[in-house]
Amino acid sequence: MSGRREVLEAVADHVARLDLGHPVRVGIDGVCGAGKTTFARELASVVRAVGRPVIHLDSDGFHHVRDRRRRNAADPARGYYEDAYDLDAVASRVLRPLGPGGDRRYAAAVHDLASDQVLDIDDLVADPDAVVLLDMTFLQRGALRELWDEVVFLDVDHVVATDRGVRRDASALGGIEAARSAWERRYMAACQIYLAEEDPAARASVVIEHSHPQDPVLKRLGPAI
Repeated sequence: MSGRREVLEAVADHVARLDLGHPVRVGIDGVCGAGKTTFARELASVVRAVGRPVIHLDSDGFHHVRDRRRRNAADPARGYYEDAYDLDAVASRVLRPLGPGGDRRYAAAVHDLASDQVLDIDDLVADPDAVVLLDMTFLQRGALRELWDEVVFLDVDHVVATDRGVRRDASALGGIEAARSAWERRYMAACQIYLAEEDPAARASVVIEHSHPQDPVLKRLGPAI
């Protein structure tokens, strides 16, 4: 199956059919630059249209503080892979409370990326039939992968993803050349570690070829995980 609307509708139907007795925890996975956040936003809209409440969380709210993220300057790829995201908080503040036996209280974010401040805000309460979408790189690392009900993996050519990221981040990273160096040495290099260590596409329940976002191809729709 191909065509963006058709693929979104197929995935939305797949997750909206699930009745697990707790919110459906859906991870939107893929390398940096795969288009995860845009896909998650559009998927949320389609799921809402078929009548399920949706909670969309994104990775910007679950970073470690800057000093933690930058502590391994000698190995920027490994440093980004291990220290960029607070995966323990994702597990303890989102996935476990929303899973079997949980109280459905979850954190919308634990960190503000712009100010680099740890957040101390009240938890929210999810509807029992909510579909929860969290887009994040590395979300199938280690024990975390057992806490998802569904994982959508956006499979993107690494050159394409890097070019997207360089264009997006050039102004923030000091220009095209600086951005490309950062992407090749830190961000995409960290993604290569993830792919080698976790094989996330093989574990995902949904796999979409997403090198051409307007013409994605649905390669797998369950079961995996």
